[in-house]
Amino acid sequence: MLFYHLQSHPLEQVLPILLERCLERDWRALVLTGSEERAAALNAHLWSYRDDSFLPHGSAADGHAAAQPIYLSATFVNPNHAQVLFLTDGADCEDIAAFIRCVDLFDGNDETATQAARDRYRRAVAAGFEVTYWQQTERGAWERRG
Repeated sequence: MLFYHLQSHPLEQVLPILLERCLERDWRALVLTGSEERAAALNAHLWSYRDDSFLPHGSAADGHAAAQPIYLSATFVNPNHAQVLFLTDGADCEDIAAFIRCVDLFDGNDETATQAARDRYRRAVAAGFEVTYWQQTERGAWERRG
């Protein structure tokens, strides 16, 4: 399980890069959000986040869920048989063992979000998952902290 402590760049900048890496490895991804509104906003954002890139993705509103390489949802479903789970907005999942990788992205500038991520980190360690913790520097680079 990987924890990404966002500080200098928001989720909207970091998530597309990580999703691109998944697709490069032929991994399908499930992005679990905190609300349907957030899933819809990220869905729209991924179409236009960068002019020179394309991330094939969708949500329940788009249909063809099983065919989506990246699926966004506010409820835990895995219709695209994703291998990688992204937890955003404090979303949590009891079934992370079903994925080859789980990525928890949280806003390090929000104390409530940070505390909730620490709780998820402790639970993951206690459950025996291999856990790494990455923190963003001021320049946006990642430093491994644990």
